[in-house]
Amino acid sequence: MKEVILETNIKVYSVTELPDEFEKLAQSAISATSGAYAPYSKFRVGAAVLLENGVIVTGNNQENAAYPSGLCAERVALFYAGAEYPGVAVCAIAVAAQTEEGQVEMITPCGACRQVLLETEIRSRRPVKVLLCGLMQIYMIESAASLLPLSFSSFDTH
Repeated sequence: MKEVILETNIKVYSVTELPDEFEKLAQSAISATSGAYAPYSKFRVGAAVLLENGVIVTGNNQENAAYPSGLCAERVALFYAGAEYPGVAVCAIAVAAQTEEGQVEMITPCGACRQVLLETEIRSRRPVKVLLCGLMQIYMIESAASLLPLSFSSFDTH
């Protein structure tokens, strides 16, 4: 028998020590929560995508009474970026969430969003940094692939 240990390295920043190049991205994700349509869950999520050309595209969750018909903030932002800026690589994505009580301390992408992030990395052949924006701390993961170990990808279909 062989044992395999998978590790994920995460940098944890206080909100005041986040590198300058990511401050606007994090603030854009936090601001995007206000436009979420979340009448059922009351859990408003915002995402901001930083493109290789310097453009920041935002999205937020859009719920629907027919539950699976809604869409997460990360996919709204990533799909919009792909539609408006085809061929422009994604460098980073920031995600934030709010409840009726205020900003939450930790938010992570769901499995479907992790899969889309992985596909985004594969398509552009470059890692996508993931920033998880909490009230006091921001977690930075160097590659979306770290969020989905042993993932299924287009490489598995060959």
